[in-house]
Amino acid sequence: MVMFNYSTRELTAKVVYYGPGLCGKTTNLQYVYDNLPGSVKGKMLSLATKTDRTLFFDFLPIDLGEIRGMKTRIQLYTVPGQVFYNETRRLVLKGADGVVFVADSQKQMMEANLDSFRNLDENVRAHGIKLSELPLVIQFNKRDLPNLASIEDLNATLNKYNAPFYESIATTGIGVQDTLKAVTKLVLLHLTRKYDVRRPAAQAAEAPQSPARAPSIAAAPTRGAADSSPWLRSPPRRSRQAASPRSRK
Repeated sequence: MVMFNYSTRELTAKVVYYGPGLCGKTTNLQYVYDNLPGSVKGKMLSLATKTDRTLFFDFLPIDLGEIRGMKTRIQLYTVPGQVFYNETRRLVLKGADGVVFVADSQKQMMEANLDSFRNLDENVRAHGIKLSELPLVIQFNKRDLPNLASIEDLNATLNKYNAPFYESIATTGIGVQDTLKAVTKLVLLHLTRKYDVRRPAAQAAEAPQSPARAPSIAAAPTRGAADSSPWLRSPPRRSRQAASPRSRK
């Protein structure tokens, strides 16, 4: 649930990175944190367990726009992926304004991905919310490893709500910023509709759009308005780039 701070003229939205153990949730957040300017981010906090940890920090994007004259601050959280930490995952999901589901693209991880996505669906419902109504982006991570499932198979298995999706190699930052920008823009759009705030046409046009299909991460890089003012320092220049998203329906 979004929090309003009238003294600082800021509202805070919560985005949770969800997925099976070792899928790359922590790697995503660590990359984002390490590459944000110090002036716009808070301190990263960690709640450690014996086998996993929950990370969270907040940051203030410079180009998201305002709601009710307030700047939008984003809090990013990870959840522990192991099955026996379900109560922690459910607690972290409470009040979430958006979710990034990080899937491990290796074929042998398909069942673990599906179990985790079903668990996400159940835990969101436990808070009286339908996942289909929550801003959701899916990230297909580890696209640099062998024995990969195809994007088509991953989508057919996991993307039951036709959410925007991106391919990624989180260890090098590829796809990390695109995923983050997509979910924050969906959250902003959701909040402007929820609080009945008129949104400028230029901002609305930047919301994730639906391509005919997701291009491969190996496709030639393209440039446009979305990367003209990046929040993060760019990852090392490579020929591979994150996939474009599908829009939610």
